[in-house]
Amino acid sequence: MNDYESLKLENQLCFPLYAASRKIVNLYTPFLKPLGLTYTQYLVFLVLSEQNTMTVGEICSRLYLNNGTLTPLLKTLEAKGYISRNRSEADERTVLITLTKSGHEMLDELVKIPTEVGKCVPLGGENAAELYKLLYKIIKEV
Repeated sequence: MNDYESLKLENQLCFPLYAASRKIVNLYTPFLKPLGLTYTQYLVFLVLSEQNTMTVGEICSRLYLNNGTLTPLLKTLEAKGYISRNRSEADERTVLITLTKSGHEMLDELVKIPTEVGKCVPLGGENAAELYKLLYKIIKEV
């Protein structure tokens, strides 16, 4: 075995995760582009669909993003009229993000996307469930 065997792409776990992630994210483009949304903006809608109002910190935590990445994205969504950003009355350091009427209307457009993208992924139910479980193991434990 040569000294560089460990560097071969085929010996890397990171590469297939990265490549698969890019392919999956790209499947969303035909659905999101006509709506004027990026994939990361879509993710914000996903978490806000579960709870209409969340703090910036809660959204960062749920999406594994830092504040510096999320804040410009939130400003864009606010400028488009999909969310409102307001300081908490209890603690003015806390910014609350709430879906607006337009944001709720956008959710109505987004609701069909997971099923459509799911049709493009060549995994059966059991394989998809196992992959989901393994990926969250990595996310939570690394």
